[in-house]
Amino acid sequence: MARKVGIYTRISRDDEGDAMGVARQQQDCERLADLRSWQAVKIYEDNDVSAFKRNVVREEFELMLKDLRAGLIDGIVAYDLDRLARQPRDLERLIEIFDERPKSEFATVTNDVNLGTPDGRTMARIMVAFANKSSHDASRRIKRKHLELAQQGKDSGGPAPYGWRKDDRTKVDPDAARAIREAQQEILAGVRIGTIRTRWWEQGLGNPRAGTKRMAHHHVEHILTNPRLVGYRTYHGEILTGASGEPVKGEWEPINTVAEWEAVCAAVTERKLQQRPGKLLARKYLLSGIARCGLCKTKIRGQINQRRKPGSKATKYTYQCSVVNGGCGKVARVGEPVDKLIAELVLEEQREKAAALGAPIQQQWPRESELEAVQADINQLIEAEKTKQITVSTLLQLLPTKEKERDELKLDRARFYKDQKQAEAQVRSGELSLAEFFDLPVERQQEIVLHSLSAVMIHPAGRGRRIFDPSLIDPVWR
Repeated sequence: MARKVGIYTRISRDDEGDAMGVARQQQDCERLADLRSWQAVKIYEDNDVSAFKRNVVREEFELMLKDLRAGLIDGIVAYDLDRLARQPRDLERLIEIFDERPKSEFATVTNDVNLGTPDGRTMARIMVAFANKSSHDASRRIKRKHLELAQQGKDSGGPAPYGWRKDDRTKVDPDAARAIREAQQEILAGVRIGTIRTRWWEQGLGNPRAGTKRMAHHHVEHILTNPRLVGYRTYHGEILTGASGEPVKGEWEPINTVAEWEAVCAAVTERKLQQRPGKLLARKYLLSGIARCGLCKTKIRGQINQRRKPGSKATKYTYQCSVVNGGCGKVARVGEPVDKLIAELVLEEQREKAAALGAPIQQQWPRESELEAVQADINQLIEAEKTKQITVSTLLQLLPTKEKERDELKLDRARFYKDQKQAEAQVRSGELSLAEFFDLPVERQQEIVLHSLSAVMIHPAGRGRRIFDPSLIDPVWR
């Protein structure tokens, strides 16, 4: 009976995404299996996966080891030993299995290493050690090259980040840039990143991997706060600064101004600081946590009305004072007409305010010259040390104070532009129709309501009353 073997193929980078490299390896391995009269029963393919990086899990490699240990396959065929292992610990795991199952087969296309013999294992260990060193050397050269490119403001290649064209990553993709700006406006208006993430996934935005997996929360956050948006060059996640102390500018078109980008970054950071430990729960209903019971003054939350008529598919929600949440349980109101009434009142009030105030005046941060002066002092100190006018010790005594002052000023600038952009978004809310208001994410709706109201008091309707009475809904204006 022919021995059943698994074929393992791997390539570290597949920039084209066509899997041609692993396909060629598979063909050569299948020919070798035929020559040995082995039956290839399964292909284990790790395409675009590194065997050198320690934090990378090769799912097919792990499955292959598991199948080999369980006896589901009798051996392995690979194109080369370095396709299987570039870390000695991975080779030792494989050797352990060959210790447990000494009759297992092993073959590679490029050389003949027998993992069943002491000499073969010694040779394999030497080969993997050299492959590991080669990867270390290549990694060191690549890192040095990328740092040099970063210092010159040049791009380092790879897939284009979302927001730039795939065929020319220095040019902005208009559709993607528009999606980013719209999402940033939503962030400033109070919309959660989780809501944006869900919408992007439904619309196929944001370069989701493989087109099917939803992007992680931090990926969406990075897209919306990426320093690349304003042209800043980063290295290992940090903004690079030049000899003048100013951020290094990259050779690509920006999407945001510095004021816009800093406002979004400040809004994201501020929200993180305000969140309680754990995940922030998304609101489902407009007045959840805003409405209060007219009798006991406890906060009211929306909930689905479980009492439906037989055969009815309609799902209604109510604002119910709950005993569970410390309330009296004596007040409840169908939610939809309450939401509609409050939305109409708030939009009308904000339209009147917008008409009275007119368009918001764009203001420049008043302390810009102060920041420039501090940065000039820092540059002067660094230049004085370079020209030996002061010692390194003196520089390190004077520099931290100036750097702290600069960072505090930058934070103040970010807050200033964040408040300005949020005010602009609030003025624009007065232009919304009722239908447009309810098309917004519920967090944005709540932000608009809370700009005008501090609470909504819902009073009891009395027994038997079924007609909605607006006089029993009492908005508390700010």
